[in-house]
Amino acid sequence: MAVSGGVDSVVLLDILHQQTDLKLIVAHFDHGIRNDSHEDRLLVEKLAKRYGLTFVYGEAKLGPHASEETARRVRYEFLHSVMLEHKAKAIITAHHQDDSMETALINLLRGTNRRGLSSLRSTKTIKRPLLTATKTELIEYALTHNLSWREDITNQNEKYLRNKIRRQLRQASEKDKKRFLALIQAEAKVNDNIDKIINNLLSHQVKPKGLARQWFIGLPHIVSKEVLARWLSNNGVSNINRKRIEQLATNLKTAMPGKKLDVNSGLSIVVNKDYLALETRDR
Repeated sequence: MAVSGGVDSVVLLDILHQQTDLKLIVAHFDHGIRNDSHEDRLLVEKLAKRYGLTFVYGEAKLGPHASEETARRVRYEFLHSVMLEHKAKAIITAHHQDDSMETALINLLRGTNRRGLSSLRSTKTIKRPLLTATKTELIEYALTHNLSWREDITNQNEKYLRNKIRRQLRQASEKDKKRFLALIQAEAKVNDNIDKIINNLLSHQVKPKGLARQWFIGLPHIVSKEVLARWLSNNGVSNINRKRIEQLATNLKTAMPGKKLDVNSGLSIVVNKDYLALETRDR
């Protein structure tokens, strides 16, 4: 479980340690953004000891000007490394309902694809059990159970887009919040249905050698992007952005047999006469 020392993760830790069927590892990451961040680690370490849980931590020296995206990337790299090292089943985070709305709004502002509205969800390897709980409810739980936590002063710094959005959401009416949450939930269902359709299409068009080329060429462009992203994801490629998918989908339709297109630093797509194949890139 990822525990920052803030109220959200402290509350979730208190709830989950009571479930005797769980074997938890408390993982804390110090980004090195604040001068006092080491105090967060001390608090989390103390909590882990109190609950009798294994405590591990990692650290970086990102500095005060680090972006949200950089901080998130190195944090999840650490969490995944801990999961692999300890052979854990999943990473648990304390994201809650307010986080879900904030993330959806950020993605909309950045020009999201269809998954952006419902991107903050539980997956096979990342569990988010608090997504139906509000920030207010978590604070009430913490106060009722006399829990101690630390406030991250960077959460007040509006140079970060998330903090600006958080302030705006606090000013929104409960009616508007409920309408937005309903939209997020509806979009999640739509995405699930689309994913099922795409996987069904792929099940008929992916052969032992690769993806059927002529079929792919004949797809509408917007569909080919979805198919390509899902095919790559099914083959373990998850860290590819929307812009690269756009480029690949366009180039694969016009590339001549024998052409190789780089997916990332480790993989390429080879264009053959009848199929598209993934191969490891030469180092």
